[in-house]
Amino acid sequence: MAEGERAESGGGPGPGRPPSPAEVERAEALKTRANEFFKGKDYENAVKYYSSAIELNPTNAIYYGNRSLAYLRTECYGYALADATRAVELDKKYVKGYYRRAASNMALGKFKAALRDYETVVKVRPNDKDAKLKYQECHKIVKQKAFERAIASDEHKRSVVDSLDIESMTIEDEYSGPKLDGGKVTLAFMKDLMQWYKEQKKLHRKCAYQILVQVKEVLAKLPTLVETTLKETEKVTVCGDTHGQYYDLLNIFELNGLPSESNPYIFNGDFVDRGSFSVEVILTLFGFKLLYPDHFHLLRGNHETDNMNQIYGFEGEVKAKYTAQMFALFSEVFEWLPLAQCINGKVLIMHGGLFSEDGVTLDDIRKIERNRQPPDSGPMCDLLWSDPQPQNGRSVSKRGVSCQFGPDVTKSFLERNRLDYIIRSHEVKPEGYEVAHDGKCVTVFSAPNYCDQMGNKGSYIHLRGSDLRPDFHQFTAVPHPNVKPMMYANTLLQLGMM
Repeated sequence: MAEGERAESGGGPGPGRPPSPAEVERAEALKTRANEFFKGKDYENAVKYYSSAIELNPTNAIYYGNRSLAYLRTECYGYALADATRAVELDKKYVKGYYRRAASNMALGKFKAALRDYETVVKVRPNDKDAKLKYQECHKIVKQKAFERAIASDEHKRSVVDSLDIESMTIEDEYSGPKLDGGKVTLAFMKDLMQWYKEQKKLHRKCAYQILVQVKEVLAKLPTLVETTLKETEKVTVCGDTHGQYYDLLNIFELNGLPSESNPYIFNGDFVDRGSFSVEVILTLFGFKLLYPDHFHLLRGNHETDNMNQIYGFEGEVKAKYTAQMFALFSEVFEWLPLAQCINGKVLIMHGGLFSEDGVTLDDIRKIERNRQPPDSGPMCDLLWSDPQPQNGRSVSKRGVSCQFGPDVTKSFLERNRLDYIIRSHEVKPEGYEVAHDGKCVTVFSAPNYCDQMGNKGSYIHLRGSDLRPDFHQFTAVPHPNVKPMMYANTLLQLGMM
């Protein structure tokens, strides 16, 4: 909350007592203030003021509906879902409540649950064209999902690679862009590619397929937990989420130098979705992985998954720039991304965080069969989805997936595994990084002014072999061409977030 800002509610009505007229009036004033914060995109303060209004008048469905939307905007889908549910319990005819709940369920990939809410709205408002459209769109997704499941359960799932004939793809004479050199990625190719992408041009599909097929082979040979050694004199750069913000990725290389054997990088997941240059980001990162397989590392994030890509734009972007078949290959490649990396046996890096249960060891991580879509719970899900919390113990996740873990959980995990601290990403931080849990849990986030609206800085971390202490470097967003974030995202989700 901003300096000097306190949402004064003065305590609500006791249990069972309806709010007094004065309390109702104060609650309305707090809601109005919350709405102002919301308009100014200060969602944290909006949530605080809506919460104070709810304390004074806990029977007003609109307050829950509004707070639900603020939670949606900050990706707290679990909380958004709970608020929307409460809103429709209080007022069965509160249409926005159903929309909010449907959006929360969509965001969590729970399409059937979302469909039930759209169905309700159509019943409540039979003449609402918008409601009918949303219902039909959601119905289409549910059917598509069922179809995909039927195909996937066909035991002999063939790889897209088997049905590709890359050799016979011809590169037309009019294509003047970068080409692989004898089928191989070179530094010259990478420099040409980054310039080509900077000019908003498209890599030839043959080259994109060559990169994908080769990188799948490289990733499939890696362990689930990658273990690397940094010598006294060496350093590595750890970057957090980049989310399709291509021009900010180029800026990282500008500020910190291009990847090379003497300038290694670790990118900690969430390369795609939201930002509308996700194809450019991921093919650039995959290119560097091929060029420097032992000095350029990529870990899987919760957005390197089908569910997220279907909603937050990557699937739509690949289909717009290439084909559905290429998206299917991306999906296969993502399943082979390692889940964690350990430096010198002392620093563990993963996208999300620690586990819903005690007693997990590095050996348990090594044994995870990662070549799949992540399950709804368990160690693989936690590595991709969990978040730290300031208080001890664990609690239900604000996201509606995995859990939140406290300083005591971090401490006991580190002691059991003889580690110093963890580095994770997964959450926007105003400064681009955050040090929590007595210095034992570090967050790094590398997408500045996330989604063109959060106003946050980005950062990356230098780790030196000599002391392994995190050295933070902050940077701010750079201009990008006028292509809005979420441009390729699911239209339903976009509508639900309005």
